[in-house]
Amino acid sequence: MRKKTGLTVVEQAIKVVPSFQRVVTKLEQQVAIRGQSNSTLNNYIRRIALFVIHFEKLPEYIEEDEIIEYLASLARDPKSPSRSSFKHMVYGLRYYYRLLGMNKQAIALPSLRQDTKLPVILNRSELRELFSAPKLLKQSIVLALIYSAGLRGQEVINLKISDVDFERKTIHIRQSKYKKDRIIPLSPAMAIGLIKYLNAENPHIWLFNGKEPDGRYSVRGLSWVMRENLKKTSITKDVSLHTLRHTYATHLLEEGINIVTLKELLGHADITTTMIYLHVAQCELIKPHSPLDTLYKQRDNKV
Repeated sequence: MRKKTGLTVVEQAIKVVPSFQRVVTKLEQQVAIRGQSNSTLNNYIRRIALFVIHFEKLPEYIEEDEIIEYLASLARDPKSPSRSSFKHMVYGLRYYYRLLGMNKQAIALPSLRQDTKLPVILNRSELRELFSAPKLLKQSIVLALIYSAGLRGQEVINLKISDVDFERKTIHIRQSKYKKDRIIPLSPAMAIGLIKYLNAENPHIWLFNGKEPDGRYSVRGLSWVMRENLKKTSITKDVSLHTLRHTYATHLLEEGINIVTLKELLGHADITTTMIYLHVAQCELIKPHSPLDTLYKQRDNKV
């Protein structure tokens, strides 16, 4: 994020308060030690930098009532209906105070109500319409791949050609969220599409080349592909790129996969995260019964 000065928000904060450089270094060290993602680090640092620029001081030198007033203005901001700026600022400040051992200040920050919205899911007709919308093969393949394997945007751009094993029909996701590797199935239909794409586009190293400095695609670019192709469809649901991952999980549940296996496929650290899909999946209802009722029934059927 760069302002008109040509400096990033973090660089501006360091210019305004030079001691903020030590904070940045300490945050980087802590995130590395805890194995957290760079996106988490960057988000925290940007939020704290905006805070520092606003007050022209480090957070520990700001009075509590001033902080509350500032956070209240973010919460009331009509340009942020989801209150994401407010929430991320609170998360960033909590992390900062705990980093300095100022737990009382962290606890004193406003508590955040957990969102209770269920994920929006695309039906199969909508998926077929979406995948046929792109004119470019690359766009069609990348959207279909996200759904076929339930990938996060960051996981897609990190995929190398060598991570796809066409013989074993697997995809190797490396060091994703929570610094975990996982192996997921490669759909035979998806494998055909990927081979066609590889022969046509001839990408180098990365499965999807883009304009990033290291040659990769960007998550922003993936989101753009999703938005632009949605415009060509009749889909009216409020969806995003991540909707394809939600849809993957829900459809697998509906097709009978168990929740523990789904947790591993999605790379969730906690099964409670996976259980949200139980509320949206349209699974066949089985009338409550005793297993004794079916114990002899199955044998009788074989006679």
